[in-house]
Amino acid sequence: MKVRFDRETCIGMFQCVAEWDAFEKDEDEGKADLDSADEIEPDIFEREVPDDAELDAKFAARVCPVDAIEVYDDDGEQIV
Repeated sequence: MKVRFDRETCIGMFQCVAEWDAFEKDEDEGKADLDSADEIEPDIFEREVPDDAELDAKFAARVCPVDAIEVYDDDGEQIV
């Protein structure tokens, strides 16, 4: 499973930070950051989700008010 984060879309509500510790606050820029992620396109970050964090990643995606977080299964299908 992997998570994709669109930092440009992020509006800094930081609800994802409360759901999964892989997200961190960047209060200077008013955006969240996805720890240990690779920038695959400008402002689009992606990382693998550890097995023990799958539920947290899904919750982080669900609470994002602007849908800046997407979760994909191992087949590449978007599940959240």
